[in-house]
Amino acid sequence: MVTKVKYLILGAGPSGLAFATRLKQLGETSFLLLEKESEAGGLCRSKEVDGAPLDIGGGHFLDVRKTKVVDFLFDFLPKEEWNQFDRISKIRTDRFEIDYPYEANIWQLSTDDQIRHLVSIMNSGSSRDTEMPQKFKDWIIWKLGDVIAQDYMLPYNEKIFSGIDINDLGTYWLYKLPDVSFEAILRSCLTKEPYGNIPAHACFYYPKEHGYGEVFLRVANTIKENLRLDTPVKTIDIETLTVNDEFQGEKVITTIPWHEIVSNQSIPNRIKDNIEKLKYTSVDIAYQSKNEATSAHWTYFPSKQLPYHRALYRHNFIKGAQGYWQEINAARTTDDLTIINHNKYAYPLNTIDKPQAIEEVIDWAKSKSIIGLGRWGEWVHMNSDVAVEKGMLLAESFVRS
Repeated sequence: MVTKVKYLILGAGPSGLAFATRLKQLGETSFLLLEKESEAGGLCRSKEVDGAPLDIGGGHFLDVRKTKVVDFLFDFLPKEEWNQFDRISKIRTDRFEIDYPYEANIWQLSTDDQIRHLVSIMNSGSSRDTEMPQKFKDWIIWKLGDVIAQDYMLPYNEKIFSGIDINDLGTYWLYKLPDVSFEAILRSCLTKEPYGNIPAHACFYYPKEHGYGEVFLRVANTIKENLRLDTPVKTIDIETLTVNDEFQGEKVITTIPWHEIVSNQSIPNRIKDNIEKLKYTSVDIAYQSKNEATSAHWTYFPSKQLPYHRALYRHNFIKGAQGYWQEINAARTTDDLTIINHNKYAYPLNTIDKPQAIEEVIDWAKSKSIIGLGRWGEWVHMNSDVAVEKGMLLAESFVRS
């Protein structure tokens, strides 16, 4: 017997959970949420390691700025169960350690290094208003100067995107990088204080007694009668919107990677080809039991000598915890690391041909009443607060239309 609902949701990560829960809050109960794992949360899941929580999908924190999202999540994990932190993050190169963001804290370096950076920024293509390059490597140097590019941005991106040539990445998404002003950095070096603001998570919440995944477990618990765990998507009948010959929706909301449904034979070849153009990286999470002598919540590591690109010091934001976890592009994992979890789908990549490919996939899917949502449905590297917001807004647009 086929279970029929108005909304069939694929994937119980932040966006899928937010969409489903917001539907229920607005009085819509005809929905079903399918999740292949044994618990909800997606990349935001946590588990206990050495007697304390560890986030097995990498580092995730709740930014304080999206008040609608914060208030929504506080309904499930109340504010008094969170700690609030002012972000401390650092960048450790082969030669020095500097506070994040790099360009705002060049004043922390030696006089010789400050001069080296200032000359580089003054001579950068963007400072001299030269034509903007189209290749990723050239664009980074043009934007930031050759010193920041070579010391940090290029090696760091080559590490996190190991397995592809970074010149296969587009430049259309790099608007997120801050402007690097020679005058502002010179003033910062003279006054010995940072300039500008931290782009994201300048101030963040993290649960007092749990990992970050706890909030999504609580969200899931409120819709448990509409949630099917341990239910991977095996088949989708595109014409009838039937999944696994068991569940049918009037609309399908997919938050899972498009690659997970590409084997369906009723998908046109041109759409399959576009899905194959959507690239991603896999990330392993390793655990180190010792504490590091640092005040940082996390540190970025551009050094090619180290396999990992980020370390998150849980002893600085989780009560009673020890040690830290590392994020490693799976292509760089070494045998001496204690791997806690492998995340096949970690980062969607902003390759040159991604915008056209994902637009065609989403447009085709929408014509079949299949809606892409969240990091994987929209193929955008979004933080969890953005994913939650996307889910909430989509639910509201459907119910209130």
